[in-house]
Amino acid sequence: MFSASFISAALCFFLSSHAVAAESSKQLQPLNVSYASITGSRIPLWIAKEAGLFEKHGLNVNLIVIAAGNAAIGALMGGDVDILGAPGTTTVVSAAKGLPVAVIGTFGAGAWKLAARPSITSVEQLRGKVVGTSRPGTTIDFSLRRALLKLGLVPGKDVQILQTGLAESIKRVMIMQQGNIDATLVSPDNLYEAETRGIRLSVLVDLKDLGIYTSASDLSARREFIKNNRAKVRAFLAAYCEAIRLGKTNRTVALASFRKYMRESDPKRLDVLYKNYVEDLLPEKPYPMEEAIQGDIDNLTPTIPELRGKRPADFIDKTLLAELEDEGFFARLYK
Repeated sequence: MFSASFISAALCFFLSSHAVAAESSKQLQPLNVSYASITGSRIPLWIAKEAGLFEKHGLNVNLIVIAAGNAAIGALMGGDVDILGAPGTTTVVSAAKGLPVAVIGTFGAGAWKLAARPSITSVEQLRGKVVGTSRPGTTIDFSLRRALLKLGLVPGKDVQILQTGLAESIKRVMIMQQGNIDATLVSPDNLYEAETRGIRLSVLVDLKDLGIYTSASDLSARREFIKNNRAKVRAFLAAYCEAIRLGKTNRTVALASFRKYMRESDPKRLDVLYKNYVEDLLPEKPYPMEEAIQGDIDNLTPTIPELRGKRPADFIDKTLLAELEDEGFFARLYK
């Protein structure tokens, strides 16, 4: 048994440590940041949280998972969320319809492939079939519809679109296994996961081969919040960029975050996650992807007339990252 003096000393240390932590926490500025799903593209947020980079830049960041779409935009506009990690397409459409929001950064490019049941070996065989998407207003939904049109299939006419409500593509693959859909967009790491589960898929096309360039997801904020809390938003982006650099230079740190947040332990899938989301797709300077936003404008204007005549510059704010770059932040980070 422990002595009374030992217990007393331990209790004093415990209370003292928590008092210091509480005092330190008071000095940090609170910031609520949401992201839409537990996918590998979120790795910079997880690294920044685990490595204490948010605290280094004076922030107490609360990470929240909110599914993309109206709920996420509503949380942002209501002030429950300060920075939104969700499809840039959602922000663009919302801004075109009058909401004062802007894309301030990106999680990197998307890498979607249109995959189907193994009996479907050609795009033409999709005619009359059911294709699964996630939710309306998400990058997956918009990208799927763009891909189908480029392949000569009109959504709602040549193929039926089923809203599954599932952001993670492996969950949509399981829906396909149950016979509820015939095809869906799948990420490279989920293709590997399906393979390890013994699930056979027929990859029909890579969206990049169709000239469809999308972001995996983006960072957005209210324009008023950016204006009134500029130093705080810059601090967030600085921590986010440091996390990118740490992930690219310290594989062990990145893999630890994948293990914790994605509950992944398979070494081969961890390799796929790292290569796809850190090495290949994660940019050192996460500026908003203007090419992807232009693609959204071009493809959505026929159905969203508010986008007519708009340019990517109307929906983004690059000034925060540009200020960091002009001050030599990236040069110091990657020296």
